Amino acid sequence: MSAPSLVWLRDDLRIADNPALSTAAERGPVVVLYVLDEASPGIRPLGGASRWWLHGSLEALGAELGERGVALVLRRGEAGAIVPEVAAAIGAEAVFWNRRYGGAEREVDTAVKAELRERGLEVASFAASLLFEPWTVQTGSGTSFSVFTPFWNACRALPEPRHPLPEPEFTGASPAVPGDALHDWDLRPARPDWAGGLRELWSPGERGGRLQLRAFLTDDLGDYAAGRDTLGDRVTSRLSPHLRWGEVSPYQAWHAVAASGADGDSVSRFLSELGWREFAAHVLYHFPDLATRNWRRQFDAFPWRPADESKLRAWQQGRTGIPVVDAGMHELWITGTMHNRVRMITASFLTKNLLLDWRLGEQWFWDTLVDADGASNPFNWQWVAGSGADAAPYFRIFNPEVQAKKFDPDGAYVKRWAPEHLSGDAPEPIVDLAESRKAALAAYEVVRRAGA
Repeated sequence: MSAPSLVWLRDDLRIADNPALSTAAERGPVVVLYVLDEASPGIRPLGGASRWWLHGSLEALGAELGERGVALVLRRGEAGAIVPEVAAAIGAEAVFWNRRYGGAEREVDTAVKAELRERGLEVASFAASLLFEPWTVQTGSGTSFSVFTPFWNACRALPEPRHPLPEPEFTGASPAVPGDALHDWDLRPARPDWAGGLRELWSPGERGGRLQLRAFLTDDLGDYAAGRDTLGDRVTSRLSPHLRWGEVSPYQAWHAVAASGADGDSVSRFLSELGWREFAAHVLYHFPDLATRNWRRQFDAFPWRPADESKLRAWQQGRTGIPVVDAGMHELWITGTMHNRVRMITASFLTKNLLLDWRLGEQWFWDTLVDADGASNPFNWQWVAGSGADAAPYFRIFNPEVQAKKFDPDGAYVKRWAPEHLSGDAPEPIVDLAESRKAALAAYEVVRRAGA
């Protein structure tokens, strides 16, 4: 019998359309490894909601692999030490994984690949989480893109993304190797257990992702273009956490939607949203400090106000006195997600009405979103703040009251998530929208002069 292969999974927690897993299965016995790496330099620890999701996803994956006779080994620590150790323990001749694109992650992967090859192992990595890898999409002058529309046009000019791979067939028994017990990682909250709303709404795992994709195709895709911005009657895919954790691949989503026969505008709009996800990863690949530094360096001069703990806490807890903002922050806390339109409204309120640094909001979303992604989360915060690639101009300030009238005209969203605003029990607004808009425009002038 051939020697086993080791598959190191990260943000690709699925069996079908998994190139690393398929390649390993073709060779013989397979051992699957997941490393909870919070120790390697530069690796960002997961937020609370992401940790809750990861527990459910690994639990589901372990059961699915176990039914197929494949071991899922869990280890915690530095991947640079653990991956070669497990490969040696099982006598692996080959190690496979799917690529990731953050700067610290790439450094870890490069070092592991060099170590394994020095030991004489075959090592290969694959494209699995992006439709278009960042180095394949370039401007005419060979540089990276900073504006979405030409980026997406360049992507669409490339060959169509490959079709999803079928689920692999596994042969041979996985050799036994010790690993951690998932419950020992304490990924789920206990005291207090704040995850009741998450459990009610979400089903982490590949099966949950497959069911959600099917539900979107059947129920909402046809109305996606017309209804995705309507807050009360939610017409969104709810695929973002499944995509973030790789339970659904972008290839599966792309081809399922493209072949659905749904309204052409809705299909095009959804595919462009996948493109926006690609653009965020493209920017992160070329600017690894996206979560900590302004992409537009002139924003280093922006006069953010000193962190006002009372105002920041009011925003986090949905006690700003602004109905749609409070509704969005309540939805986030209860469900681990938020309507995309409201993400923009709440982010604009923090950065442009409160003049608080976008990094404070990005960190809160990182901790509370089940789909918190190392590229999309900071990218979108910088986009709203005006400091990022293809950013909304800083002087374009979302008025939350106008936004609510336009996208929640009957108040259904606010009624569901912030009913206190309809009963008269809401707090007074913590800021005057008109006056804070003037202050934001004055602050923008500082940035404009710095870039002149």
